[in-house]
Amino acid sequence: MIDPQRYPRLSRVQIPADLRQFPEEELGAVAEELRNYLIEQVARVGGHFGAGLGVIELTVALHWLYQTPVDRLVWDVGHQCYPHKILTGRRDQIHTVKQKDGVAPFPKREESEYDTFGVGHSSTSISAALGMAIALQQRGDDRKVVAVIGDGAMTAGMAFEALAHAGGMGAGAGGPEPNLLVILNDNQMSISENVGGVTRMLGRLTGSRTLNAIREGGKKLLGDKNKPAAKFVKRWEEHWKGMFVPSTFFEEVGFHYTGPIDGHDLPALLSALKTLKGLKGPQLLHIITTKGKGYELAEDDQIGYHAVGPFDPEKGLISKPGAKKPTYTDVFGEWLCDMAAADDTLLGITPAMREGSGLVRFSKEFPDRYFDVAIAEQHAVTLAAGMACEGAKPVVAIYSTFLQRGYDQLVHDVAIQNLDVLFAIDRGGVVGPDGATHGGNLDLSYLRCVPNMVVMAPSDEDECRKMLSTGHRHPGPAAVRYPRGTGPGVAVQPNLDTLPIGKAELRHRGSRVALLAFGAILPAARQVGEALGLTVVNMRFVKPLDRAMVLEMAASHIGLVTLEDNVVAGGAGAGVAELLAAESVVMPILHLGLPDEFQHHASREQLLAEAGLDAAGIRAAVLARWPQLAVPSALPHSA
Repeated sequence: MIDPQRYPRLSRVQIPADLRQFPEEELGAVAEELRNYLIEQVARVGGHFGAGLGVIELTVALHWLYQTPVDRLVWDVGHQCYPHKILTGRRDQIHTVKQKDGVAPFPKREESEYDTFGVGHSSTSISAALGMAIALQQRGDDRKVVAVIGDGAMTAGMAFEALAHAGGMGAGAGGPEPNLLVILNDNQMSISENVGGVTRMLGRLTGSRTLNAIREGGKKLLGDKNKPAAKFVKRWEEHWKGMFVPSTFFEEVGFHYTGPIDGHDLPALLSALKTLKGLKGPQLLHIITTKGKGYELAEDDQIGYHAVGPFDPEKGLISKPGAKKPTYTDVFGEWLCDMAAADDTLLGITPAMREGSGLVRFSKEFPDRYFDVAIAEQHAVTLAAGMACEGAKPVVAIYSTFLQRGYDQLVHDVAIQNLDVLFAIDRGGVVGPDGATHGGNLDLSYLRCVPNMVVMAPSDEDECRKMLSTGHRHPGPAAVRYPRGTGPGVAVQPNLDTLPIGKAELRHRGSRVALLAFGAILPAARQVGEALGLTVVNMRFVKPLDRAMVLEMAASHIGLVTLEDNVVAGGAGAGVAELLAAESVVMPILHLGLPDEFQHHASREQLLAEAGLDAAGIRAAVLARWPQLAVPSALPHSA
């Protein structure tokens, strides 16, 4: 529970209606308590950190001024939503964030009526808020709709599509102008530093305070915008802007632009919001904030403090001594640099996930061959296709859940043309604490059905490196899908050896039933196989399947079990069943995989256990299907 002695104002705020009981002059003190409470709670349990600190004043201002949840407030991505959650009924539970049965890490409609739109991926807020505004107008409802989007999220094409639609409405173009406020939270960061032309444009806008002062003063002086003098000044203004701001994008697209203003100056922020709240049509407020504001260590290391584990607020993040077990992401990062040194046609691409996807070292050692395209997954995939057309060997490093956004491009631009692109797919399968929006539960299903693709799933760290080399040297599209975190601890060999495509590996010779394991599920499968005297096969390739191995296992066993860290529907096990059906082989087959539902947030281990994909769950499922396996076989079980 919150300490009312330390937080005398915040302790009185359970919901925004309580916040609105405070006079405006006390809101600064509320914001200071909120910032300190956020630091204390995230330090206790970990979670997304820097982004929330940067929107403390904005969150207080919005919930004080607008009648939430009647007025609709839509957050983009959700990294910055912890202050919002604290003010909307989850203050005393925020320490459970990301934990099983705890507060969700992102806005989630099922969790609270104040979470008006569920998010997790970037750049959806303007589209969602516009949809809300249109639906409300259709039924004559005048409640307000506000979208908060970061400048990092503004680099994605979807945000521009929504801006173009909203700004182009009216005058017979799909209904009247929407009453929509978009707040651009400009901190020059996404997870890493922002890149690209949009960032440079916003930087130029930031320097145009003189223009804004002249414009606002002129409006007051001239009055009615329909007067001839006002119309003349409006035309003059468009030319004058060019001397201050090279780009007038937002106003050209149809939004009335206000700003930039200091997003940490609460009185100025409230003043601007009060004005905009009464205006009709599409409005854009540009605020400048600092990611990590109010916690010096986070301000100085905005990347390191984007998302954190538990830490001491007095000391900050402290590296633990001793050698660390390499993650699959580390294995990829090392391989990428080694292969780049051996092959100067290799180019590395990431959609704004340099740190998360393991490209930090590559970006430093091969800066001319490193391409961060910002939050633009579709562009990343087609960019790689274009590179491959000219003989380059592009590697797209991307999370499984984010590759979903570039699926059309993978099919249309890469696979149909059979282009030489390698997809290094991180966070495949169960991801855990970030919840359903970040799960990689679908990738084997959506990749397996694409012609020309080679799809691999490593069972350990060394196999991951070999598969990356295999995919890189394969003359066509290939994907290596690996999980978040560490593997079983197999030593990674430094060479760049490849595997024969479509060949599985027998890991344990048993009898009666064969366990066909795909990817990271192999260690648990082997534990069960050895205990029950069953055959265990490391399938390695989801596509193409090892036809000979599958038919051999079918001919020599009474049943097959397929195991995968992916949904059963359309997954690797479905491929095995299709192969057997095509060969007219009829036999018992048990498919074990993830359930046909979106998993909630919890640890990876907890979610695997819930799905029955830990050793205990696999053993129970196998024995339920074949109870006779509980009696040891008389046949030898040698490896």
